[in-house]
Amino acid sequence: MDAALLIVRLIIGLALAAHGAQKLFGWFGGHGLKGTGEAFGSMGWRPGPLFALMAGLGEFGGGLLTAIGLLNPIGPALVIVVMLNAIFAVHWKNGFFAMANGVELPLMNAAGALAIAFAGPGAYSLDAWINFGALSDPGTKWIVIGAAVIVAVLNLLARRPAPA
Repeated sequence: MDAALLIVRLIIGLALAAHGAQKLFGWFGGHGLKGTGEAFGSMGWRPGPLFALMAGLGEFGGGLLTAIGLLNPIGPALVIVVMLNAIFAVHWKNGFFAMANGVELPLMNAAGALAIAFAGPGAYSLDAWINFGALSDPGTKWIVIGAAVIVAVLNLLARRPAPA
């Protein structure tokens, strides 16, 4: 089980960190904060660069925390915040399948992050290495994930149409 958790953490965490690096730094063919900020502004998140920074940090930081297994469930919760926003603001209208830009991929990322949050990072993690278990209580995990959902909803509610 610990090896399985390591594999899942690395794949989901590093993939999300790479997406965040696209937004933050323009790496891996991304548009950086300027281009991503313009896109976010056009989707109703204004100021666009601020929301692009928050999304980039959520993906990059949450992905790295998840990949290395540090401060679980905070990393997965950050991933969930960004994925819920992507699902409902960008992909929902396109249906399920990723081929049509649907919810499939961000939903799988959120589900994987949720599973990691509740399963814990496993023995091959920094949390295990430094013996950090302060957030491992099931009640604490529910609070962290609940807070992530609330932040995602507030972020979605912050969107507003572009001025005419």
